[in-house]
Amino acid sequence: MLSIAERRKYILDSLNRHGFVRVADMAAEMNVTKATVRKDMEFLESRNLLYRTHGSASPVNPLVQDVSVHVKSAVNSEIKQKIAVEAAGLICPDDSVFIASGSTVYAFAERIRPVGHLNVVTPSLRVAMLMNESEETTVTVLGGVLYKKSLSVRGEYAAQGFENVICSKLFFGADGIDSNFGITCATAEEATLTQKMMRASAKSVVLADSSKFGRRGFGRICSMERIDCIVTDDGISEQYRRLIEEAGVDLIVVKR
Repeated sequence: MLSIAERRKYILDSLNRHGFVRVADMAAEMNVTKATVRKDMEFLESRNLLYRTHGSASPVNPLVQDVSVHVKSAVNSEIKQKIAVEAAGLICPDDSVFIASGSTVYAFAERIRPVGHLNVVTPSLRVAMLMNESEETTVTVLGGVLYKKSLSVRGEYAAQGFENVICSKLFFGADGIDSNFGITCATAEEATLTQKMMRASAKSVVLADSSKFGRRGFGRICSMERIDCIVTDDGISEQYRRLIEEAGVDLIVVKR
């Protein structure tokens, strides 16, 4: 039987290895009740050593703030470039794709080299201006209210642009990928627009570096099972790798 100190160390060690832990798993591994694990987690949270969620815990507060795309671009920029290169290889000759907004998605757009003709539909002004430089690309820009932090459009007018188009893939980023809450972003408006793009595309591809796992934004886009592919880096924990595999999602991992 583990002592109280040993149990709490075990929980923290597991958090460091996996990025998050479940109450049920900890109880089974330490051969104690779930109530005992919850009490240990309550104590650790009171010392700011973890953050409790429904039936699980993460090492830090998983809630993310809505910040400017220019600020996001400076975070993990090298990793985002590697993810971008890998994701660009998913575009087929003569393809038609949705490209959302965000720093990783913009890095992805920079790496696209169309083969044949490429149709791009996007709410992002930055992506639209970039892709318009390619002679082989036709860009459809969604209308709507301009959101200053992401330089992209939102709202009902933007959604009307999906009524007459179908794309093979949607490429979008995420502010959080959480075991309980799925794929999330900073605002409810962005989540709604992304959901509409998903319905108008055959496949959905998430581009997110490993720091996004175990985090969650205010706007919930969908559950993990609704995604077809996630492109990330090898900082992702083994536990999240298993969750993605169990959800039937293709996982593409680049080296940091």
